[in-house]
Amino acid sequence: MPGEVSIAFAKFIKKHNLPKLTLHGLRHAYATLGLIAGISPKIVSKALGHSTVAITLDLYSHILPSMKEEQANLIANLLRRES
Repeated sequence: MPGEVSIAFAKFIKKHNLPKLTLHGLRHAYATLGLIAGISPKIVSKALGHSTVAITLDLYSHILPSMKEEQANLIANLLRRES
């Protein structure tokens, strides 16, 4: 039963003195941290079971603006090395 899994997870969190987090919160944390870490949205989408990458990007697009500058800097650094 889903409720039993949630209860067991809550007990695990409490027993190990971890920050309070629900299973849904854990899923969101995985997606957010994965995208911030540079994991391909395709990989994150597949892990979450989304039918398309577009769904993942729609749900987690708030992460992408902060990544744009970092990605631009990575590309700029690559271009500098080639010149």
